[in-house]
Amino acid sequence: MAIEMNGEHAFVRAPNRTLLNMSVPVLFSLVAEPITGLADTAFVARLGAEAVAALGIGAMAFSAVFWAFNFLGIGTQTEVAHYIGGGQRGRAAEMGALAVFLATALGIGLMICISPILRPIAALLGGDGTVLGLAEDYMLYRLMGAPAVLVTIACFGSLRGAQDMTTPFWVASGVNLLNVLLDWLLIFGHGPIPPLGVAGAAIASTAAQWMGAFWVLLVLSRKVGFSFRVNLTDMKKLFSIGGDLFIRSGMVLLFLSLCTRVANQAGAAEGAAYQAIRQFFIFAALFMDAFAITGQSLVGYFLGRRDVHNARRVAIYTCWWSIVTGVVLCAAMITGVEWVAWLLVPADARSSFDGAWVTLSFILPFFSLACATDGIHWGTGDFKYLRNVMLVACLSAAPLVLLFEAMHLDDILVWIWLGTGIWAGIRSGFGVVRIIPGIGRAPLKKNASSP
Repeated sequence: MAIEMNGEHAFVRAPNRTLLNMSVPVLFSLVAEPITGLADTAFVARLGAEAVAALGIGAMAFSAVFWAFNFLGIGTQTEVAHYIGGGQRGRAAEMGALAVFLATALGIGLMICISPILRPIAALLGGDGTVLGLAEDYMLYRLMGAPAVLVTIACFGSLRGAQDMTTPFWVASGVNLLNVLLDWLLIFGHGPIPPLGVAGAAIASTAAQWMGAFWVLLVLSRKVGFSFRVNLTDMKKLFSIGGDLFIRSGMVLLFLSLCTRVANQAGAAEGAAYQAIRQFFIFAALFMDAFAITGQSLVGYFLGRRDVHNARRVAIYTCWWSIVTGVVLCAAMITGVEWVAWLLVPADARSSFDGAWVTLSFILPFFSLACATDGIHWGTGDFKYLRNVMLVACLSAAPLVLLFEAMHLDDILVWIWLGTGIWAGIRSGFGVVRIIPGIGRAPLKKNASSP
């Protein structure tokens, strides 16, 4: 825990060291899942193209389903941080437990409601013939882990709100390691266990997720506490946060999907180059999110203590470190363009790659600031403001991307990423002015009262 024995947070005396010490385990816990996704793909690839296609459909479907419930982690993290900062550990335990109850109920609801329509979902996402059947099997077994996934999301939010960033890292690492081991055992079969193919990959994920859910529940009850008292006000607040985040996340998906569509319609070469760049963009976002999640917990903690001064200090340090990270990634991208192109880009797509890659590299500092301010305002509970900012950003940048497409511009990927840069710039601009000078009813104004 980052809270010292005398009740003073370590950030007060050592802001840079504390921010980094808290952010590093967050980063590794975020990176664990995509690495495991690569391992899953590597195992399943040995079964053939149809198996990989089925895995891709199933993974895409469940990613889309689970992001809708990310409020269980984000909202819980903010509320628990406020309660911990205010010395209300009992209320923190109630909020954490409520999130677990909701996660369990929603997970069971997903199992009941989605299981009858798995085949149509797979077909909608492009499944056909053998791929359709394999995708349906994969999704059926993954669906059995839905309550475990949502419970883990909720518990991670509670623990991070309580300033514990290492437990989510160890649980995520353990879950993903077990997943890889079970992949090897179940996909191909060993000893008395028959080969289960794509279904084995899903069973491996589900078994690992349930192990992680029980593990993190035990830690949560010990470090934060657990209460069976349900507070209806807290439930209403979580669902309100969920509504704001649902709209915000939906706009993000729509904008990025639009960019992908425009790139793919420009031609196969452009689509291939865009996919390679997009994968790095998603990977870079993990670095930004590590600071955002840490900033969220720290801001929430200090606002819970009604210490706006240190909450503002957290905001400044978080923005600073995020920008530095964006600049470092920018330099690394420019330096490593030849290596990345050799690794990820087909030869016939290289002409579409270089300019777009450099364009993205210069966008990253703006994108890093957008992520940082998102985390800061999550910590203040300013979810409606972030929802409205995302609406403005998407409704401003999306028409530009469509205009670029209609004009049949050369180097269309460069223009797509310029549109993405405008999107990130709008978000970062509104994020910063909400902190300094603090437009509107900004929680981080010097004379603001804490939530």
